[in-house]
Amino acid sequence: MAENIRRIPVSQPTVTDQDKAAVLDCLDKTFLSGDSPVVAEFESNFSNVMGRKSGIAVANGSVALDVVLHALQLQPDDEVILPSFTIASCLFAVLRTGAKPVFVDAEEGTWNMSLNTIQGKVTDKTRVVMVVHIYGLPVDMDPIIDFCALRSIVIIEDAAEAHGVRYRGKMCGSFGLASTFSFYANKAITSGEGGMVVTDDDEFRDKIRYLRNLAFAPPPGKRFVHSDLGWNLRLSSLQAALANSQLQRLDEITSRKREIGLAYNSLLKGMLGVSLQLTETEYAKNMYWVFGVVLGDVVNADAVAAELKTHGIETRPFFFPLHRQPVLEKFALNNQQSLPVCEMIGKQGIYLPSFIGMDDSDIDYVVDKFSVVLAASRKL
Repeated sequence: MAENIRRIPVSQPTVTDQDKAAVLDCLDKTFLSGDSPVVAEFESNFSNVMGRKSGIAVANGSVALDVVLHALQLQPDDEVILPSFTIASCLFAVLRTGAKPVFVDAEEGTWNMSLNTIQGKVTDKTRVVMVVHIYGLPVDMDPIIDFCALRSIVIIEDAAEAHGVRYRGKMCGSFGLASTFSFYANKAITSGEGGMVVTDDDEFRDKIRYLRNLAFAPPPGKRFVHSDLGWNLRLSSLQAALANSQLQRLDEITSRKREIGLAYNSLLKGMLGVSLQLTETEYAKNMYWVFGVVLGDVVNADAVAAELKTHGIETRPFFFPLHRQPVLEKFALNNQQSLPVCEMIGKQGIYLPSFIGMDDSDIDYVVDKFSVVLAASRKL
């Protein structure tokens, strides 16, 4: 008898009738551009939820990082410390400023950067520490905040993978000079594309808004006279309406994501040759934006992923370490340093389907097939 194959994507957004109604209301009112009241409402609602004074909506999470680092006016001798284990957007934003990226390793268990990984990388040229919360588990912020404050180092927080996650009771996205978010289709809150910068600093807020909108001179300046290079980074009203509707369900969404992660964890913990991210630490609980597994060296992670696909199960590889990216050679930067944890999890990590539309039978199916494939792979 042929196998009953399910098709389970690695991620799939959930769009409710409420979400559709919000977008249709925009269309009915002909609110389409990035200057409409819907965008301003979303900025206000989102910054309030994150415990920030101001929000600036932008086209996506990558350009949120770009504009924030650009606004800092970094110089070629300046250094930006960032995790090697994260999305390439973080590296690209640094490289575009002309500053030097300085990579730090991840810690086992959390897969995050920490004060321990940062300290030995700081020099008198360190201007910024870019903190990135990985896969729904926050970085331990307090030690880093204290360390940077003593040295006048700016903290920029990338909370794209930590929507609605709390660190010691305070929202991720509320730390440092500014925090950035992505609303890509696989994020907890999505508008397909889209992003946000949140900050408590009024001067920095105004600078980001200025650069976001083609550097139009603020009143009473003449509108089409420009003194600086700017971008068109605006978020459309339709995207803002969709994300704003989903924001109202943030607790429900993050709660379900954690349920799925804990269900996977209970079924996979202790499995031979499988390492998992911590479910919680003494300062935070894992929201499980994605559910990752790191496989032992005796197994080829790419082969496991390919075999799971034959069973209808889509996966994704972990981030390829930034310090080994070929693009660094074009900037005459050394990409041969050793950061062993990043290299190991980047090579052997995959994440399994995890989206709020999954049910328990989907999780059981994924775990069952994963167990069979992994056992067969060990025998090869």
